[in-house]
Amino acid sequence: MPQIILSSLAIILTVAFSILLFVRRDRSLASTLLVYLMLTATGLEFFDLLALLQPDNFLFWKKFSLTAEGFLPLQALFFSLTYARKHNFGSFSIGERILVVSSAVFPLLAMLFPVTSFFYSPDFGAERMLFLGNTAYVYYIVFTLFLIMAMVNLETTLAGATHGARWAIKFDLLGVGALLAVLAFYYSQGLLYRSLNMNLLPLRSVALITATGMITYSHLWRGREVRVTISRQMAFRSVVLLIIGIYLISLGLLGEGMKYFGDPFKRSLFMAIGFIVGIGLLVMILSETVKRKLKVFLHKNFYRQKFDYKTQWLDFTDRLTSAKSRDDLLRSIVSGFCETFGMGCGVLFLRDYECEHFQSAAVLGTEISPILFSIGEPLPEFMSTHKWVVHILEQNLEVSDEQQKFLSSLSATFAVPLFLAERLEGFILLGRSLNSNETYNYEDHDLMKTLACQSASAILNLQLSDQLYRAREMGAIGKLSTFMLHDLKNLVTTLSLVVDNAKQFIDNPEFQVDMLESLAGTVAKMNELILKLKNLQDKGSSRRQPADLLQIADSVARQVVGGEIKISGSQVFHEVDIEEINKLLLNLILNALEASGGGGPVSLEVGGDDTVYIRVSDEGCGMTEDFIRKSLFKPFQTTKAKGLGIGLYQCKQIVESHGGTIAVTSKVGVGTTFTVILPRKGACNEQRVA
Repeated sequence: MPQIILSSLAIILTVAFSILLFVRRDRSLASTLLVYLMLTATGLEFFDLLALLQPDNFLFWKKFSLTAEGFLPLQALFFSLTYARKHNFGSFSIGERILVVSSAVFPLLAMLFPVTSFFYSPDFGAERMLFLGNTAYVYYIVFTLFLIMAMVNLETTLAGATHGARWAIKFDLLGVGALLAVLAFYYSQGLLYRSLNMNLLPLRSVALITATGMITYSHLWRGREVRVTISRQMAFRSVVLLIIGIYLISLGLLGEGMKYFGDPFKRSLFMAIGFIVGIGLLVMILSETVKRKLKVFLHKNFYRQKFDYKTQWLDFTDRLTSAKSRDDLLRSIVSGFCETFGMGCGVLFLRDYECEHFQSAAVLGTEISPILFSIGEPLPEFMSTHKWVVHILEQNLEVSDEQQKFLSSLSATFAVPLFLAERLEGFILLGRSLNSNETYNYEDHDLMKTLACQSASAILNLQLSDQLYRAREMGAIGKLSTFMLHDLKNLVTTLSLVVDNAKQFIDNPEFQVDMLESLAGTVAKMNELILKLKNLQDKGSSRRQPADLLQIADSVARQVVGGEIKISGSQVFHEVDIEEINKLLLNLILNALEASGGGGPVSLEVGGDDTVYIRVSDEGCGMTEDFIRKSLFKPFQTTKAKGLGIGLYQCKQIVESHGGTIAVTSKVGVGTTFTVILPRKGACNEQRVA
């Protein structure tokens, strides 16, 4: 009774769905095939129900159900290849047409062979079991395989659809896929036990009801025509799923053979053979050679174009952009070419401008070679002239014996040039084809040239980055050299003052003492400068320590012999870099002396009541407000004939490194005052120094 209800409900829903599509006038090929598929499954349901209700005459009704059953592979496969896809039967590949035509054999066999060659049942009324004859056993093996192929196609369509398209077709595909999955399970059980268990008919009825409900929902509320393009990656994955399905069927066949062995030995042997076969299939699936041959087979039999260019471009771009270093980028280029074109090894040669030859920069599947190709030699010259991919085996270029030996060791097939602005920057040698029977044509050459352009652009970006890095290093060295040169100029200036005044005051004992102190201080400064140049890499943060700013000011003033410098103020202790503060004060004092005509007077005041300050004033020529606003404290801006324009810029850097500020007031013809203000937090008392 429950079976009658389930079967009747399945039949009513399927017929109602077919009428619905007829009323909606949906005449598309996929919809028509879907109606035929569902009505065929309904016919199978109807005749199997009659066989159960009339067990004495079950073979009569099984003949009709066997005929309906025979149309399922044809309709399921045809539907799976056309539903939501962008091609129809007229654009099927040769392989797809062979599969569809081959599936038409099933209904012919069902109608031509007597039903007794398929089934027999000693007591069908009691057991509801149909034992399979040899004909039926082979028949259902191939039958199940075709159902698996149809399910693989449906899964491929669903996985290859975009988000919007998947939303529209999901329930159609899930409904038909669920029905086919239950049928495949039903017949695989029959193969395993060599008998069809009609007690599983309720499961099949529920699957038909569920499938009809999902498909009806899809057409009423989600139905809209979409077209999906199946990529080669999806097709390759589908082949892998098909191999797994064949493996499962093979296990069923193996179970048939195990009946000739004893039970304990049978179980062990079954597991061992299944394990070995599974490992063998896994090795095949992971083999690069097998993958390449499989891709070539798919291209020849299922696609008009050899490559999915969009996917190839995106994959290659992702490979290059994910490189984290120069070596990673170059290796990624070589590996990308090898994987795309099925090569076992590759070598990237890049131009060396110093030696005017090409040398290997990255390899895959071989070792770095010392072999060089000079710019004027046959292979580079041929690529430079023709600007095209070189098929090495066809060109017979007259290379040197050493180069020929190297090319032979790679089994080199192609040389792909890399051009930048019409200039050959390098080339890639590809060899050891994974599929010796593969034929390379213009599609391969076009894609090689396209990827070569992309690789050349990536290499150019790499070269520009290297040049920018070197330019920054040179800029840093230049900046440091400018500061060093300015410090040296200041020291030379102090020596010049000593020499100029020595002509007049050399006999003065006090001048002699001051001169020796000044020379000793200048020599010490020069030694410090030399030491700093020797230890550029060890330069760290400024070395600060508590110091008396008034004492530093007095020491710097003593170095400048011959100038009228007045020191005033009070002791102020502050944490400073003494060497940097020396530079700061020496710069300001020398600038003040030069602005005053070389002799002064210059006043230097140090104080620290409310703020810590150092003030340097002169009565010289002064500066305009426009110059102060636009040029002062900027590097290489000066009003001096022999100046470098770096002194006040250096002063500003020193003050800011101490967290302070520097201000200036000036009037043309009156004089200038520079005031350095340091933060109070760096101040300390005399006892701390002591």
